[in-house]
Amino acid sequence: MSVIAFAKNWNGKFKNSTYELVSYTKELANKLYTNLIVLSIGEVSYDELKTLGKYGADRVIALNDAQFNVLTSRAYAKVISQLADKESASVIVMSDNNSGKAIAPRVSVQMKAGMVAAVQELPIDLDPFVVKKRVFSGKAFGHVQIDSEKKVLTIAKNCFGLVENQVDVSIEEFTPEVDASLFKIQVIEEEEQKDKIILSDADLVVAAGRGMRSPENWGPVEELAEVLGAATACSRPVSDEGWRGHEEHVGQTGKVIAPKLYIAAGISGAIQHVAGISRSKCIVAINTDPEAPIFGVADYGIVGDVMDVLPRLTEAFKNSKS
Repeated sequence: MSVIAFAKNWNGKFKNSTYELVSYTKELANKLYTNLIVLSIGEVSYDELKTLGKYGADRVIALNDAQFNVLTSRAYAKVISQLADKESASVIVMSDNNSGKAIAPRVSVQMKAGMVAAVQELPIDLDPFVVKKRVFSGKAFGHVQIDSEKKVLTIAKNCFGLVENQVDVSIEEFTPEVDASLFKIQVIEEEEQKDKIILSDADLVVAAGRGMRSPENWGPVEELAEVLGAATACSRPVSDEGWRGHEEHVGQTGKVIAPKLYIAAGISGAIQHVAGISRSKCIVAINTDPEAPIFGVADYGIVGDVMDVLPRLTEAFKNSKS
């Protein structure tokens, strides 16, 4: 019996979310008195694979095949399921990102395993196997019991943190049996965005709503984000009115994010918006209305005009950096 973590790479490099996944799964493997196997799919260098040992990977099994550089959920699920059968794995763990959301349900079906998405912490109990996750748009926590012999979990971003646990990791190769018909996605052209932090990956986010009053007033938001090295985001009404692009829309019908710091400027805090940010480590709200719902979920609140508060925050951060 073993535990497998699927380590997603981005152009051959691992991000902190992958290391958080390995940290989490190592602790889970310890609780189950078994070893941790980390599976890497796609071309990744030997040195990069070795970094997984810093966070507790006992074995790294690498599928260094160029045809897997493009994420195809059907093919990836087949590889993970085959490795799980080969290693008699009882638990498969992935990050709750776009790849995990696409692959985990397929793996669950193929392995006839119970699945829980966006788990918040290590299992509350192992017999029966009970995990904790947010429910009702992040307003409450639910305890979910998995009764099947095999289990598939995805873990929420920033739910566990990085735990260094250097081990002497071994790196092995794996050659699965995958039908060519599963590879139906082709990349025709790539455009890499280099001048902007990707919202879903950002640890720091500065967001704003209709309290900015017009799209021409967005300068203070972008200035604060630049000083912090943060991504920018917005509420749905702002994207609906064309003030900002829909790729910045955060909420139940937009992107669900979990940064370490989320600054909400001029956002009232409708339940649909809160559903997209409730997993943030720290929420700072700025609003002229002291009764705004956003203050009910904020860790820190500033009652004031965003056009006055944002430049002051920017100046304060500049001074602290200098």
